[in-house]
Amino acid sequence: MDISQYLSMFIDESKEHLQSLNENLLSLEANPQDISIVHNIFRSAHTLKGMAATMGFEDIAALTHDMENVLDLVRNSKIEMNPFIFDCIFKSLDSLETMVEDIIQGGTGSADVSAIVASLRSIVSGDYLKTEAPAAAAPSKAPTRGIEVDEFQYSILQQSIDSGFRVFYVEVTVNENCVLKAARAYMVFDAMERMGEIVKSTPSVQEIEQEKFDRSFSLYFISQVDQATLEKEILNVSEIASAVIITVDSESLAELSNPAAAEVNAASKEIAATAAPAAPAPAAPAKPEAPAPTAAGKPAAGAGGAPVASRTIRVDIDRLDTLMNLFSELLIDRVRLEQLASEVKRNDLTETVEHMSRVSSDLQNIVLKLRMVPVDSVFNRFPRMIRDLAKSLDKKVELVITGAETELDRTVIDEIGDPLVHLLRNAVDHGIEPISDRLAAGKPEHGTIYLRAFHSGNHVFIEIEEDGRGIYRDKVLKTALKNGLVTQEQAAKLTDHEVYNLLFASGFSTAEKISDISGRGVGLDVVKTKIQTLGGHVQVDSKPGFGSKFSVQLPLTLSIISAMLVRLGSEKYAIPLSSIVETSAIQKSQIRNIHGNLMIDYRGSIIPVVSLSTLFEVPDYDEDKETETEIVVVRKGDKQVALMVDEFIGQQEIVLKPLGKYLTGVFAVSGATILGDGQVALIIDTNALIK
Repeated sequence: MDISQYLSMFIDESKEHLQSLNENLLSLEANPQDISIVHNIFRSAHTLKGMAATMGFEDIAALTHDMENVLDLVRNSKIEMNPFIFDCIFKSLDSLETMVEDIIQGGTGSADVSAIVASLRSIVSGDYLKTEAPAAAAPSKAPTRGIEVDEFQYSILQQSIDSGFRVFYVEVTVNENCVLKAARAYMVFDAMERMGEIVKSTPSVQEIEQEKFDRSFSLYFISQVDQATLEKEILNVSEIASAVIITVDSESLAELSNPAAAEVNAASKEIAATAAPAAPAPAAPAKPEAPAPTAAGKPAAGAGGAPVASRTIRVDIDRLDTLMNLFSELLIDRVRLEQLASEVKRNDLTETVEHMSRVSSDLQNIVLKLRMVPVDSVFNRFPRMIRDLAKSLDKKVELVITGAETELDRTVIDEIGDPLVHLLRNAVDHGIEPISDRLAAGKPEHGTIYLRAFHSGNHVFIEIEEDGRGIYRDKVLKTALKNGLVTQEQAAKLTDHEVYNLLFASGFSTAEKISDISGRGVGLDVVKTKIQTLGGHVQVDSKPGFGSKFSVQLPLTLSIISAMLVRLGSEKYAIPLSSIVETSAIQKSQIRNIHGNLMIDYRGSIIPVVSLSTLFEVPDYDEDKETETEIVVVRKGDKQVALMVDEFIGQQEIVLKPLGKYLTGVFAVSGATILGDGQVALIIDTNALIK
């Protein structure tokens, strides 16, 4: 595996850990006393630090270490979380995300984080409180030779010796005039942890980091390096006076891990001091039945069952795109084979083609599912964004997410993030009122934004609803009239929904002042344009004084769709099955001309009729000569339209192909597909035909 593959893995896993850190930190902010969340945060930070150090990204490793120092004090109940600490750690995560993004762009991941590091260190020292720090606890007594361990730790050390690992007892002494003892101790620990595993230290890690030790500390260390290498690495750390290192075997382990034996040996402080004790050592603690240690000296997973292998693999998205393109070609050939088999009329050929069709249908489902991604991958970044936005606006906002497991095609997922960001920022800024206004209106001070996702047919709906001030028709119309979007006469005839849709006009803004968040007229028009390019649409509903709801409808996938093939003379067209309500044959006499518009009585209501041959200027088909015509009734929301066609060919799975950069903006055409006979059929965008 080359370095680029390692880098790709580092980037993917770093993003996952940063997302986990953000989510857990938000949970901790809501439940500051839940230490279990702190443990989760600490583990993610520690893993990220190790990964960054391994890849050589020292700035990331250094920043995560300073975060660890703060989190370690919190998880050991030395300090309590408060707004200052939360803000510092959130800012640290922002810097880490910036550094990872720099790496993605080909940079080194370096950044000036001195201000954040200074804040984190002031938390550890207590200086951020700007009060005199309490007197430090009396320094622990300098350790004597040997450390007492419990049965579990003893078992790990003994099994490591039995498995061929080297076990060392180490005593490190810093210079007498050393100013930052804790920092030097950390550097020693960091150097050693790169080579193996520290089982126990005296004083504890927490006490050492708080400088609650005189000049020396002791520890047990498991590794595969030799004693000389270990000594060299420790002494390479500046301001280290000496390192006493003893290689431990089963016999000396019993002596060193027992306080009585330790006192006998405490007189000697030389490196070579490995003489036998004056009195027989007491029996070693009973060795509990425990699993063999792993390479790092840690016990293996519990013996409750065999370890479970990983059931997932990472696949580059380009490979999935290639797979989809290859399957698209296979689908075209399958349709062609079905046509040939129907012409040749040989039973064995027909049976083989039918079997291939069934297999390819199963393959199609698998390929499509491979491309499906839960919208959670987009939604999970919003809680942090809402938290920061609400804080900057001095509002209290709660984001409630449902349906995050709903799946969408990866192509849609990649594009939908920005429109949702605009809608959510709009909800916080324009929708949710300031705290004083909410209280005056009899509402709770916390505003609530609901972010929902759910399936409906071949579409996914994403809704953003809030309990804010709502949209006032008069205010929107006033701005629309001022900007010349509508005339006074038109404004009087507009329904509420049509008024709300004016919000999506380019440059439209009702903000009274420009800020970093809104007021520049950029936002909802961008949202509408982006969603339409994805084959979806957005609509808004509101109840003044009680809130608004933006509903986004998106296609489930942009790759393969079910469609009804129709003929207009010699031309073939495809109509997406998801938009079809009904197909039928009618007499031309049933079509009425009302004020120049073709209409038909359809199931008790009058709906418009659209002539596709006229719309697409089909040269060799004249529907006026026909006494009977086929119609396809299509729907968009609660509106319906009947499309006149020449003939139904049948239902078929088609591969959606873009028209290319030379055929942009073709009215009522969303793409094209290649049929089994090699012909190209245009795919009709029925949404464009319904006003």
